Amino acid sequence: MKNLLNYQSSEYDCGPVSLTNAVRFLFEREEIPPVIIKYIMLYCLDSYNEEGEMGKRGTSASAMMFLTDWLNQFGQMKNFPISCEFLSGEKVHIDQTDKISNALRQGGVVVLRLFLEVSHYVLLTGIEGDSLYVFDPYYEEEDDPEFSEEYGEPGITFINGQPKRANRLVSIERLNRTGQGFYEMGPFDMREAVIIFRDQDRS
Repeated sequence: MKNLLNYQSSEYDCGPVSLTNAVRFLFEREEIPPVIIKYIMLYCLDSYNEEGEMGKRGTSASAMMFLTDWLNQFGQMKNFPISCEFLSGEKVHIDQTDKISNALRQGGVVVLRLFLEVSHYVLLTGIEGDSLYVFDPYYEEEDDPEFSEEYGEPGITFINGQPKRANRLVSIERLNRTGQGFYEMGPFDMREAVIIFRDQDRS
């Protein structure tokens, strides 16, 4: 049975929640080894804020790189059908032939770093035309009085009724922007993504 995708428990845990959501999306609940969930939580939330408080700057690129390697090695050692690739910089760009869109067409998912007022991780689960299906773990209600007007900008559509797949549809044009508006990936030197597949060759 596939799990519902999760939302953040705090302002900071978008990284581990998005990684866990990737596993939840790709695998049945009965298939998921608990050690994967344990290690995602253990190695994320590793960044310190200006006051020296651990976790209050979220999850670093180093942690994402480490978990990419750890998941690949776990898959190989335990014969678990998962494979990952970490991308950064100019490799994190979306068009019709790039690694991210190709992965989505092949049934993979992508944990992507972008901006939502601050840097933020989301899960990409599919592609349709010139837009991507996104599960944003930061819970928002459109009728909340504090709901940001930026969600209403072109290229952002809320999705309801797909709790195992997506809650946003975001245009590729918007994601590719080098600014720091909502759902923009920002400058190339700040970009990162983790592509994750269910590797059928090991199933």
